[in-house]
Amino acid sequence: MNIFGNLGTVGLALVLTVLLIAGLYGGGKVKALSWWWTVLIAMLAGSTYKAAGGMFSIVPDMVGSLVRLANHVFKGATMPAFALCLVITMLWVKMSTKQVAVVALIFFYVASGAGGRWSYISDAIENFRSGVQ
Repeated sequence: MNIFGNLGTVGLALVLTVLLIAGLYGGGKVKALSWWWTVLIAMLAGSTYKAAGGMFSIVPDMVGSLVRLANHVFKGATMPAFALCLVITMLWVKMSTKQVAVVALIFFYVASGAGGRWSYISDAIENFRSGVQ
């Protein structure tokens, strides 16, 4: 049963962005997103942004610029080191869900570029997008 048809990667990125923005504020029939739901949706959105490209490449490009800047400041620091610093920040610094959403988007872009297990999600979305085209 196919209710929405083929969303595609750009459609998925758009839907996750709207869900993240609307879910952070709540106020409608459904309450605002919890911390863990915010992290999960930001993880999927960040991975989808990388695969979708186009307008959604603004986020990866901006984060990439921040990572390059941090790499000039901390010579020799690797993407896994930056990803771990972001995880520590998310877990131990008191943040609102809006702040968690931004840090989680940055984290999942950095983590997907770091390789390892975190890159599986963005690689799977990218492989799916390539296979569909």
